[in-house]
Amino acid sequence: KQWYQRRVAITAGEAVAFDETKDVLVEFYAPWCGHCKQLTPIWDELGEKYKDHESIVIAKMDSTANEVADVTVKGFPTLKFFPKESGKKVVDYSGGRTLEDFVAFLDGDHDAEAEDDKADEDDADHDEL
Repeated sequence: KQWYQRRVAITAGEAVAFDETKDVLVEFYAPWCGHCKQLTPIWDELGEKYKDHESIVIAKMDSTANEVADVTVKGFPTLKFFPKESGKKVVDYSGGRTLEDFVAFLDGDHDAEAEDDKADEDDADHDEL
């Protein structure tokens, strides 16, 4: 199921997240979560900004009532990026949580950023001699 509230797609399943024709950024939230409530106005504004975009969807899902296969939610809010044409690839979003941060991520080369973040993490695990 999917419906729209303030231009943010509210999803209760995998159809929106794993749409191979769209880049989808999803907030997995809990209704009682204070941090999620703080993020709501920014998320709504982000949804408004991309409401007419043909290939970017801003979505949110109540993780206390729904689950998505292959997605692990350990805390709230959890932000995940589902790139289009990726064969169900799921990217952990770990960037900033301002509107500007989200826009920079979505309008930039997010696949390269995700790979760069992974490379940085791998480098951090290795000590230089």
